[in-house]
Amino acid sequence: MLHFQSLNEMHRANGYPAPENPMLSLLRCNQSCPSGDREFSSDFYMISMKKMKSGTITYGKTKYDHDSGSMFFSKPRQVLEMRNIELEEDGFSIYFHEDYLSGHALHNEIKKYHYFDYEANEALHLSPKEEETIWELYRKIETEYYNNPDEYSKGIILGHIDSILQYSQRFYKRQFINRTEVSGRIITRFNEKLTAYLETGLLIEQGLPTVKFMASELNLSPRYLSDLLKQETGKTAMELIHILLISEAKNLLKGEDQTVAEIAYSLGFENLPYFSRLFKKEVGLSPNQFKKQLLN
Repeated sequence: MLHFQSLNEMHRANGYPAPENPMLSLLRCNQSCPSGDREFSSDFYMISMKKMKSGTITYGKTKYDHDSGSMFFSKPRQVLEMRNIELEEDGFSIYFHEDYLSGHALHNEIKKYHYFDYEANEALHLSPKEEETIWELYRKIETEYYNNPDEYSKGIILGHIDSILQYSQRFYKRQFINRTEVSGRIITRFNEKLTAYLETGLLIEQGLPTVKFMASELNLSPRYLSDLLKQETGKTAMELIHILLISEAKNLLKGEDQTVAEIAYSLGFENLPYFSRLFKKEVGLSPNQFKKQLLN
């Protein structure tokens, strides 16, 4: 598998003209989008607008196809594969090296955009109005990119890229709401899977369920699951796992036949102090205090 450390390498490998900036590349796709038809990874971020007619893009563990939205995002060292891409209309890709962000606020800010960790089938669906907003920002970047660079160029371009990322965050929020209306609340399915995990004895066998495990049970990426749940409930997937387990712990503490340690281990906690801290955070009392209060 190829790994591109520089944009020049990627451009040469795909027969593209050399980029105007060694750290930033803009590629317009007019109906077709040649990409080498092979797996590759890179040291770049990518923002892509591709309303596909046919072909596949694979990243993460899933395939993006023409039913999967029109925008997707990848980050450095993520494996990508693009095959036989044909577009319904024009598209674009913005590639920027991770070092291009050095010294700019976006270097840290970009980490808050979780959709760089989403799977391909969680790509962003845009309305026509949303598409136009993204295209307007792309055209501003394009204008600045092909002008003679000066000391303001990088800041202006990164400002527009940040705007694309912020708008994408907003549009994903809208997509989460629409998804809930169409397919039902994910929290219901999440709680069903979590309850089944408890009832089938997996807590004892495998320990605390991870967000990654819960996401796989729901055919979602961990980041996408947590963001969906945060939108629906105000809490992350891990917080909801903890709440259910503490609820179960409260029920078990009402009995007299198990110690706090035994209850903690039965709920998958290998670390008793961690269980006690988590319990106190959720309930306001330590497990022992809670148990004593019940006995009085």
